[in-house]
Parts: sequence; C-alpha cells; structure tokens
Amino acid sequence: MSLPPHVRLVEVGPRDGLQNEAQPISVADKVQLVDALSAAGLDYIEVGSFVSPKWVPQMAGSADVFAQIQRKPGVTYGALAPNMRGFEDALAAGVKEVAVFAAASEAFSQRNINCSISESLERFVPIMDAAKQHGVTVRGYVSCVLGCPYEGEVAPEQVAVVARELYSMGCYEVSLGDTIGTGTAGATRRMFEVVSAHVPRDKLAGHFHDTYGQALANIYASLLEGIAVFDSSIAGLGGCPYAKGASGNVASEDVLYLLNGLGVETGIDMERLILAGQQICSVLGRPTGSRVAKARYPG
Repeated sequence: MSLPPHVRLVEVGPRDGLQNEAQPISVADKVQLVDALSAAGLDYIEVGSFVSPKWVPQMAGSADVFAQIQRKPGVTYGALAPNMRGFEDALAAGVKEVAVFAAASEAFSQRNINCSISESLERFVPIMDAAKQHGVTVRGYVSCVLGCPYEGEVAPEQVAVVARELYSMGCYEVSLGDTIGTGTAGATRRMFEVVSAHVPRDKLAGHFHDTYGQALANIYASLLEGIAVFDSSIAGLGGCPYAKGASGNVASEDVLYLLNGLGVETGIDMERLILAGQQICSVLGRPTGSRVAKARYPG
C-alpha cells in the first residue's frame, strides 16, 4: 500500500501533555502555547479537558483558555469531555468538538475510570445525543490497544469491538492509543488490519507513546496500513498516571521530521513548531523531549 499523500496531526500537548504536570501552569501560558501551535500550522489542537479539577488539577481553567485563544479559521480546537457535566461545560465554553475515551482492557478501565468497558460506553450515549442536537462533533479514543499495564497483551479483536462501538455510536474518528508504549511495528500493522474490518481506515487514527522507543516505527507501520491521522504532543510532553513507566507521547516535532522525509504533506512549519516547544519547556523548566529540537538547537 502506498503512503497517504497528506497526514493530519492532532496536537494533544495542551491537554494530554500538560495534564500530569506537578507545577501549576497559568491560563496565559496555556493560551500562548495554543496560539503558537496554531501559528505553526496545526489544524487540530486539543486545548483542554472538562473534568473535575479534583481529579485533574492542571485542566482547571480550560474554559478560560478557550475564551482567550486566538481562533484561526480552519483549525479545530477540541477538548476532552468524558461525561455529561463535562460536555455541558465544554458547550458553554464554545467548544465545537469533544473527545470521549474508553479502554480496550477491562482492568485498565476499572483502574482508570472505575467502571467496566461496557459501562463506560453506556455513559457516552447521552453525550452523543446532546452532541448531535447541538452540532458538536465527537472523536473517540481507545487506550491500551497494544498492551495493558495490568493485563499484558491485548487482543486486536478486543480493540476492534471497542472501536466499532464508538464508531457506531457516532464518533466520526477513533484514535487507537498505545498507552504504555510497548507496541511494535508488526503488532501495530496486525491491529489495524483487524480493526479496519470493523471501522474504515479513513476513520482511524494512531496515538503512540514512546516508552520503548517504538513510536516512530509504529507510525510508519500505520502509514503503510493507510492510516493518515496521528496524535502527537509538542516537545514529547505527557504520559499516563495509570501506566507505570509510560514516558509520554511521541514528540510532534519528531513525527513532522519523519513525515517531511517521506514527502508527506502536513502544512506544518517545523521552525515554528520547535519554537512552540521551546516556549512551553521554558515555562516548565525542563528540556524538550523532542530529538529533532535537541539536534537543531543543542545546549
């Protein structure tokens, strides 16, 4: 199969990348990050999450971030809204696209959101109905698609069941996440082969963590399977609080370098992307997790 001519990157840094940070991050710094990512040419940015601040303190103020960002035409500014309260808050903030998430692993679902996979899917029914009523699009996430910290290997057939449910409920796209980063290129191709028998390939996306250094290899394997949408995080920020050793998402800069080398169009400016990463890493007081940014600007 030939490579997709165009790939869309879904930038999850402002949400998935920042949600586990220990230090408080101001609304102004979050707004600066989102605006810098918009300026770099990203056309999908996950801005925040409408969840209880008790559970995810860093996502407090997401409504304020949405109120202050400079929205560019043609850019989708999404948010995680895992329950009806979150959806209502997102709607009040003017969010036009929300995301919901389920797990491919029963044990992970219980530890992460304290319910079974089927119960988690049932919770999304009123969200899907309300989204349709208000003209809000919904994107779905499936976690632990290539391994679970509690169950080990996860069967592709189980991933397919959950992805199919989300798609049939009305999610226009389903992102399959290697939450603990144990996936390999061969397992990635097998998973997409199985899942695509239930959900069209052009409705699937990949979300790879780089814990074992396999994220770029898995993205290339996904490209060979015709997948043309990938989640990534600026400067490689983020991780999973429920997955021990999960180092974080693959860096957007590194994915862009891979795609540029393959001649795949993204519409993203590398220098502006690196600058956005440098700015947020300066705020966090840490070096970038992007190998490309380190190579371009060592020291």
